[in-house]
Amino acid sequence: MQRSATLRAQKTLPLFDDELLSPVAEGRARLGKTPASALPDTFLPSIRTFKDFGTSTEEVEEGGILYLINEFWTAGQRQAHSIHEISYRACFKPQLPEFFIRRLTEAGDAVHDPFMGRGTTPVQAALMGRRPVGNDINPLSVLLTRPRLTPPTAVQVTHRLRVVPWERGEIERKDLLVFYHPDTLRRICALRRWLFERAPLDVTAPDPVDDWIRMVALNRLTGHSPGFFSVYTLPPNQAVSVESQTRINANRNQIPPFRDVAAIINKKTRSLLKDGGAPQHPPAILGIGAASASAFIPDGSVSLVVTSPPFLDIVQYAADNWLRCWFAGIDVNTVAIGMHRTETAWMDMVRETLTEQARIVRPGGHVAFEVGEVRNGKILLERLVWQAAEGLPFERQAVLVNQQEFTKTANCWGVSNNTSGTNTNRIVVFRRTPPA
Repeated sequence: MQRSATLRAQKTLPLFDDELLSPVAEGRARLGKTPASALPDTFLPSIRTFKDFGTSTEEVEEGGILYLINEFWTAGQRQAHSIHEISYRACFKPQLPEFFIRRLTEAGDAVHDPFMGRGTTPVQAALMGRRPVGNDINPLSVLLTRPRLTPPTAVQVTHRLRVVPWERGEIERKDLLVFYHPDTLRRICALRRWLFERAPLDVTAPDPVDDWIRMVALNRLTGHSPGFFSVYTLPPNQAVSVESQTRINANRNQIPPFRDVAAIINKKTRSLLKDGGAPQHPPAILGIGAASASAFIPDGSVSLVVTSPPFLDIVQYAADNWLRCWFAGIDVNTVAIGMHRTETAWMDMVRETLTEQARIVRPGGHVAFEVGEVRNGKILLERLVWQAAEGLPFERQAVLVNQQEFTKTANCWGVSNNTSGTNTNRIVVFRRTPPA
């Protein structure tokens, strides 16, 4: 019987390894370690005295919230690992999860992201020898994350691409010729069909080489340079409509040139793997589903959550991902990503998410909940997150503000001198309290 190539996104399933997480507290007890909930919390003192880039941390309290402001990390401090370099809209840089993973976990601890996106947190966790855990309602997230946790070699990818029946490709959608040369589109369609047969979406542990090739192809579908399969278009983290691309072609007087699909995949593979893969780490567990419903993760099994939720009504999933979904065989209309247009609706989503994190995070574990600015800073999402956690078994510790270009705050962080365009991250930090 032929497998369906379409994945229904409401499914929640463990992916990667049949071994589930064992509660961290039990593991520590077996090793004779003191439970984290019984240890003094050294995180806030270390942030207060942080001075790695020459500037002291500034403390501001506003509305009952402690803000700790400094340049805690910077994209320039150290080049991120090459395996992170895939495009995805609205994702934070690897330096953010690295900062928290380094300070709040040990080797082997589980690090989770319930809004996994392109997989920055689980990939960084793997690079640091932690157990990668992730979940996202967007099924593309697993396809972009899983292959990079245990990547193949570039030689394996090259050899596998040689067996793809490129000559059998047929143009399945003529409207896509606004993006691709006919021979390029035939090759894309040949690869798509080949992947449907070899790595169908309902297989939770596909061949890692096939899985990797799909991930790279998803990342190379469209872009604004010859390193992509398409003619010039918008950056690869979003796909324009056929109508918009028709206008771009007319305005630029351009015709899609031929692109060698296999050569582009090989080149991107070498780029992603130039720093090597992740060291040995515990098996990953990834899921597809809502952030508030991750039943595949056992109670008290996670040491740290580093995440960033979707912001208020700023991401159009279908518009950005229709082409990637087509290639992967995902019905974009079944991806139930909510658009939270009001502060109340957004807070409700955050509270449901934090309630689930309270279940899976061990006592003494932490949640780092990053938010950005929306509507020109008129809505301070960190305050909504703070309110949403009221009454949950978390100690609300502080909001870390990572300010890339440090200036002294004028009237308190509201933080008043944070004008539009300032490059900041705001992370609400919670510590899981012990059971009553």
